[in-house]
Amino acid sequence: MDRGIVWVADREGQPGRLFLGGTIHILRQSDYPLAPGYDLAYQHSSRLIFELPPGASEAPEFQTRLMELGQYPEAENLEASVGPAIWKNLTSWAKTRSMSLAQLKRFRPWLASLVIASTEYSALGAKADRGVDQHFEERATADQKPGEGLETVEFQLQLFSQLTSKQQVEMLEQTLAEVSTLPQEYEKMISSWKEGKLDELHALLNREAEKYPELLDLFIGRRNHAWIDRLDALLKKGENAMILVGAGHLGGEPDGIIALLRQRGCRVRHISEVPDLQAKH
Repeated sequence: MDRGIVWVADREGQPGRLFLGGTIHILRQSDYPLAPGYDLAYQHSSRLIFELPPGASEAPEFQTRLMELGQYPEAENLEASVGPAIWKNLTSWAKTRSMSLAQLKRFRPWLASLVIASTEYSALGAKADRGVDQHFEERATADQKPGEGLETVEFQLQLFSQLTSKQQVEMLEQTLAEVSTLPQEYEKMISSWKEGKLDELHALLNREAEKYPELLDLFIGRRNHAWIDRLDALLKKGENAMILVGAGHLGGEPDGIIALLRQRGCRVRHISEVPDLQAKH
């Protein structure tokens, strides 16, 4: 049976539990059903906490704002910004995916990177509307279970738009480097995620990113530190909440969510190792 990436954080002798559900934002239909731990965590939670408020990424204003921030003004373009080697790789990729170079040319490197990743995942049959977050957003809405976000859409988009030119080019370079191995890496990632192998999954998710430590710190480390006070406050109030964030946020030392909660005196165990939850199940 699949173990899944579901951990439980609490303090001995105190009420309140955080169910830390590591999500994959883009999945295939064949990747369901989820490991049983996700359902168990959902059943025992009174509220859900996502990276973004429920429905935020589907709102029309999200796409509008994405284009506002992600496109160059008329006088600039992607080809002039990234240099001939990267542009050559991008041109080659666009040809294989029948993608309009004229359209790509308008995109800043970070948006081009997101478009490439989305296109490649779609080619594997993996889409955001099948992701773990979306699955539980829909379920919580149907059950009238409250849900909220740790961040806003504007904050997440500003993460990208505030990258320096160098960081944006590095992000695009990293994405292009991952294209050829993505199908194999995706299968390994899904396998590790299903089997609950957090350390293995963390290594897979960050293998390429570790070449760009500033990006890793910006997109993972700093955000984890920004979230931790809010998560700890939920525990101190005695809440039972399911926290659904990208699986890459949970593992790793010293900045992973699990490590940060342990630094604050929490015990953090895989859901299968919490006896009273198993008894109730």
